[in-house]
Amino acid sequence: MTRLEYKYLYNIDSPADLRKLSIDELPRYCDEVRQYIIEQCAVNPGHLASSLGAVEIAVALHYVYDTPTDNVIWDVGHQAYAHKIITGRRDAFRTNRRLGGISGFPRMAESEYDAFGAGHSSVSVSAALGMAQAARLQGKEHKSVAVIGDGSIAGGLAFEGLNNAGSDKKTDILVILNDNNMSIDKSQGALNHYLLRLSTSTKYNRFKQRLWSALSRTPHLLNLCRKIGNGIKHGLLQNSNLFESLGFRYFGRVDGHDVKQLVRTLRAMKTINSPKLLHIITEKGHGYAPTKSDLSVWHAPGCFNPATGERVKSEVKASRLQDVFGQTLLDLARLDKRIVGVTPAMPSGCSMTIMMAEMPERCFDVGIAEGHAVTFSAGLAAAGQRPFCNIYSTFMQRAYDNIIHDVALQNLPVIFCLDRGGLVGEDGATHHGAFDIAYLGCVPNMVVATPSDEWELRNMMFTALQSDAPFAIRYPRGVGRGTAWRDLPFEAIEVGKARQVCEGSDVALFVFGALCADAERAAEKSNIIGVSTAVYDMRFAKPLDEELILNVARGYKRIVTIEDGVLRGGAGEAVVKLLNDNGISTPVVALGIDDKFIEHGTVAELRHMCGYDLDAILDAIVK
Repeated sequence: MTRLEYKYLYNIDSPADLRKLSIDELPRYCDEVRQYIIEQCAVNPGHLASSLGAVEIAVALHYVYDTPTDNVIWDVGHQAYAHKIITGRRDAFRTNRRLGGISGFPRMAESEYDAFGAGHSSVSVSAALGMAQAARLQGKEHKSVAVIGDGSIAGGLAFEGLNNAGSDKKTDILVILNDNNMSIDKSQGALNHYLLRLSTSTKYNRFKQRLWSALSRTPHLLNLCRKIGNGIKHGLLQNSNLFESLGFRYFGRVDGHDVKQLVRTLRAMKTINSPKLLHIITEKGHGYAPTKSDLSVWHAPGCFNPATGERVKSEVKASRLQDVFGQTLLDLARLDKRIVGVTPAMPSGCSMTIMMAEMPERCFDVGIAEGHAVTFSAGLAAAGQRPFCNIYSTFMQRAYDNIIHDVALQNLPVIFCLDRGGLVGEDGATHHGAFDIAYLGCVPNMVVATPSDEWELRNMMFTALQSDAPFAIRYPRGVGRGTAWRDLPFEAIEVGKARQVCEGSDVALFVFGALCADAERAAEKSNIIGVSTAVYDMRFAKPLDEELILNVARGYKRIVTIEDGVLRGGAGEAVVKLLNDNGISTPVVALGIDDKFIEHGTVAELRHMCGYDLDAILDAIVK
């Protein structure tokens, strides 16, 4: 990477400063913003490739629109690094995703320029529509813009918003479709193929390019575009335009990296006071050649050398739990032809790519559509397959009705593998898998398993396969304890049965999930200072091992429950209820996440802040 000297970057502290530049100066400013993002993400990891592809969009929007009076909503929010730099957070960007620093996503509490938070995908159209209608009701002329990209347009909520917005021709809303043919992995589905065909129609785009060139310089041609656009699209594409059918005026395709053309286009469209969609073609990772080697990796590459693109790899001997899932899924699929894998646009993140490489016909990436993924899995199960539906814990929240109505109510054997259970670190409040034990524990017919290491995860997947009921396995992001698991024979685990890990006589620790290692170390330290501590790997948050819990409670001075999730409705509360129901008064200290949202930081920092790291466990034992 040839480094530029910063000519404009440190002179732009707000969109008002940006608007002082001439349009001919914008390309250089875009290059500087892109370079700054690369330099900062190289030492402070974040979502790199998506934001590199959206630099010109951010610059053009803030140049044309009167932000923050006009509302710009970024969807998904990990595209918004340039937006943050432009809107007064250039220096704070060095603290991006760090404890006490700025968030990696738009956040209303952080800046008046962050019109709406968007850590989950497909929310922008609905939110922008709400803001547009609010402006209309209040008699204001504020504009509302939804920037939707990285596969977010395929989410069902996006189409609900488009359908509603297009029904009222007086709604002043602009949807910018940032089309880079990617989400985290390559986009899937019929809509992606449609957009590809729409954006590569030679006749159509030749006409559109000529029209837009004229339109940007001759305002009266805008009326002509309004009158004949629909008919031309129908004739050249030999099909009705999907977005026009939903009531939007469709404009595209436009080069998303030609900032001057974007500015001219946005200025022309700003005068159209009705629903409109601008189809912009961008390149994920644009301007940084190393990203082309593997866009999925460069979505969030970790630390790297900005000059060469060489990634800094840590020395880790233990296996990632995601790889344990992926390899175990393949091993089980080799043994059972009923097994299929389902994921909503996260095959590389959850490591379903391992099975995809050998059995692509038995793996389904359904795109960013969590509710569909669950009901699709229910259909597979109803027809005799055994689906392993892998969804990140935080995204599974979006499919809650599907879990209850389509799977649990019908008692279908769908195996939910909830990746990223618990605190996930720098992605923050929108991505922590804090609620899964609570929201699944109250669902009838559902088993909720909490493996403590690689071996248990592997065998719980095997155990779930033997079940004829819904079965959820939640596990954290990152590496396990280093427990041997690869190529070992499968062993079924009795559902609802815990195991004792350490013996003791004074205090009992009930551990739900991956915090077992910290609990064992805390027990060792407590034994040294004279408090005999037993540790139990509970394995299941539902059903609980009631017999073991009651027997332990009758023989110990205190119980400490530990879970990487919210306390309200969690496993610790279930233990307390069990003791109360049986008239046992043994004191219980519950460690976990209090009734609040947790910000971003490292997992270690956040566990310390929430009071369930090693020191907090030891304190609860001896206090």
